[in-house]
Amino acid sequence: MTIRRLDPVLVDRIAAGEVIERPAAAVKELVENAIDAGAASIAVTIRGGGRELIRVVDDGIGMSPDDLALCVERHATSKLPDGDLFAIRSLGFRGEALPSIGSVARLSITTRRRDAAQGCALVVEAGAKGPVRPAAAGPGTRIEVSDLFIFTPARLKFLKSDRAEAQAVSDMLRRLAIAHPEVRFSLEGEHAGAFDWPAEPIGAEGRLRRLGRALGRDFPENAFPVETEREGVRLSGFAGLPTFHRGTSAGVHMAVNGRPVRDKLLLSAVRGAYADVVPSDRHPVLYLDLLCDPAAVDVNVHPAKSEVRFRDPALVRGLVVSSLKAALAGAGHRATTTGGARTLDAFRAVFSGGGFGDGGPATIQRPNFGGGADWRMPEAPAQPLQAGFADLAMPSADARAHLAEPPQDALDRPLGAARAQVHGTYIVAQTRDGMVIVDQHAAHERLVYERLKAERAKSGIVSQPLLLPEVVELDPVDADRLNAAASDLASLGLVIESFGPGAVLVREAPAAIAGGDLRGIVRDVADALAEHGQISGTPGSLERRLDHVLATMACHNSVRAGRRLRPEEMDALLREMEATPNSGQCNHGRPTYVELKLNDIEKLFGRR
Repeated sequence: MTIRRLDPVLVDRIAAGEVIERPAAAVKELVENAIDAGAASIAVTIRGGGRELIRVVDDGIGMSPDDLALCVERHATSKLPDGDLFAIRSLGFRGEALPSIGSVARLSITTRRRDAAQGCALVVEAGAKGPVRPAAAGPGTRIEVSDLFIFTPARLKFLKSDRAEAQAVSDMLRRLAIAHPEVRFSLEGEHAGAFDWPAEPIGAEGRLRRLGRALGRDFPENAFPVETEREGVRLSGFAGLPTFHRGTSAGVHMAVNGRPVRDKLLLSAVRGAYADVVPSDRHPVLYLDLLCDPAAVDVNVHPAKSEVRFRDPALVRGLVVSSLKAALAGAGHRATTTGGARTLDAFRAVFSGGGFGDGGPATIQRPNFGGGADWRMPEAPAQPLQAGFADLAMPSADARAHLAEPPQDALDRPLGAARAQVHGTYIVAQTRDGMVIVDQHAAHERLVYERLKAERAKSGIVSQPLLLPEVVELDPVDADRLNAAASDLASLGLVIESFGPGAVLVREAPAAIAGGDLRGIVRDVADALAEHGQISGTPGSLERRLDHVLATMACHNSVRAGRRLRPEEMDALLREMEATPNSGQCNHGRPTYVELKLNDIEKLFGRR
């Protein structure tokens, strides 16, 4: 067959298939151009999910008639003044978006420079460019795209419903709005989740305000700042508390030099940083902006520019992981404020009638205990506390709040003063302006885990020889798996040796968990090795596997549900939680406490 050059219009349509695969991609290209043009306000309107109409209006610098005529030509751009592909400082630079859109739709551009007396307009239809004409226009640019893909009907068959396409436009625009809080963004259109976000002041406060609009009004009070720099790479933003998580990664937002990306390296780094504090099936909520030399990152590795390639990926990944971990540790014992809201919602479920919005009285539906029997709180068996707190010769706390006045200084502490233990599981503490409910098992589990991790990082986990070595019988396969990992387990303070087929002998255990359920610990460690593989591996996987084994050990020696605690022991647990990083969630990512504000409790009972 004879080789021939393709028709320029066909070339543009092929390019459109790479760059403009759906309406959201067209909106993205147009909005990025508006941001690069210095716009302070960008308004987007769509109809029919973007297939019927896309309108983008901005107040940027605008274009002259000569620039307008050239902007719809292929590979024409103002964003590479010196032609250096390694110094890209703009969002859009390839010079393909407008001609590609014009080849598959009806494209109308009206623009005016800020210093011009009048504007100009241009229409492109099916790749055919019309003349540049004078037009009345305000400063900036107005672009309308109608009947998208009308000239490539095969492409229309691959689009989803109007609702799905409109939501994709909304998601894309929200990501750009998060990355550029100094710009006003608005969106109109059916199914699009319309919004109008004002421009925010430059700085951390303005960014956090924009994040509150985009990620939910609960985000600002459940987030902590991230700010660090290493070898010319700067990372900044806000990350959500571990207990402020979601079921998908839609709440993870990242940008590189102001460009929103969904980069695999960065997503992996975020998962690694939160792996120890968020359940495996949940995802954190955050925004991170990574600033670096444009020469250190290639933004042209993906047609839609949603992925990037770093010159030093190890540096970037290490910076993200270490920065987030340090910020998480700095957040201390904090848990999400939404836990209290969910608790109050659960309480409201047993209320009926008025009292929640109309100011009327509330009616409590009493639980039915059957037969009118006199219901009493079950007594929890008193058991000695094995680790973490002193054995105090004091009367045991029970389900009824003790009558002694709480220490006034303790009321001002973040977790307050312990007042009671209910159901042998939950500690109720009083603060100056509310109350805190603590899951004693979950809280102590995290404390023991953090203590073991700190020992391992500092000088190695201290082990304690057993007076009588413990024989643990196992499945022969599990026993072999433990024996193969014996040297790695010894570095964690768990010293074992083979004791014949299907059994191991435990000679030493970590001092922090001595006296715990060693048989249960060994069996669970064997299960962890079966699930996650041997401990040895790459440095990153090694740390994760070590942490998983330590978490397994900590779970068995924490204060169990049903164990009676003395008042001083409860207070000691609260004070240690306040001093321990990540104590707001247990080893499995569940919250260790919820806080209820007095104002909310009074509203629950119609007092406010």
